[in-house]
Amino acid sequence: MLAKRWHDPAFPLAFPWFNDAKYWEGQVLGFKEQIAALNEKPLSLQPQW
Repeated sequence: MLAKRWHDPAFPLAFPWFNDAKYWEGQVLGFKEQIAALNEKPLSLQPQW
């Protein structure tokens, strides 16, 4: 797991965004957008008259 490496002195220097709330808020928003897209009606090649 990536989070276990946080205490490695090199990790926070290489990944300073990992401990930032805004980064994680963006990740959660991205997941919510993906879920919404997956819940949409699928595209169809047949005309919907």
